[in-house]
Amino acid sequence: MAGEAFGHPRLAAVYDPLDPDRSDLDAYVRIAEEFGARRVLDIGCGTGVFALLLADRGIEVVGVDPALASLDVARGKPGSERVRWIHGDATTLPPLQADLATMTANAAQQIVDPQAWRKSLRGAYEALRPGGHFVFETRDPARRAWEKWNRESSYGVTEIPGVGAVETWDELVEVDGPLVTFRSSYVFAADGEVLISESTLRFRERDEIEADLAAQGYVVEDVRDAPDRPGREFVFVALRPGAGPA
Repeated sequence: MAGEAFGHPRLAAVYDPLDPDRSDLDAYVRIAEEFGARRVLDIGCGTGVFALLLADRGIEVVGVDPALASLDVARGKPGSERVRWIHGDATTLPPLQADLATMTANAAQQIVDPQAWRKSLRGAYEALRPGGHFVFETRDPARRAWEKWNRESSYGVTEIPGVGAVETWDELVEVDGPLVTFRSSYVFAADGEVLISESTLRFRERDEIEADLAAQGYVVEDVRDAPDRPGREFVFVALRPGAGPA
């Protein structure tokens, strides 16, 4: 499940300034260029950072997200009129014939229910044109990233214009097999409000994901490293088979 950080209006409004380094998206921009994508579906688009990066390059983009507060932030950004924003998820998409579908950051791991995961993979498949690609990342469970999710390593104070100082930190709540739950705390100095966001992520093994993709009709072309996080994540490049554009 996605945390309140995405769905609460006050938290969605500070999401970008609290996480300003989005160099992780550079690799996805290069992938869009690699495949010559002219129409891209951004699943779990959040506050629209990646969708707008692509739109700035003249690419036709559809951004979909279940968190309305995050979409409201995206719609308020310069250039947002060039993106088609959809409130929903990968299971409720209209026909798109996209060249490329993406799930950046933690989007894939936030789909924790196995049935919802299968339906999301199928939804992305149906949204692609034959010959289109689906690219997403997920953390390698063997690296046990959650062991570093604690207040000591995550505490910070960010001064946000028009908002004031915001204290943030993360704490691990529970590890239940492949499910990892953590809690993020936000303290707004301006009025002392404390907001808590609890999230659960599913850590899937590489062979499990490859089997899930194959079951939905994909051909796994490549499993890459995340350039900015070497050895820590899998980046899946899956093809919807069929003839591409003439």
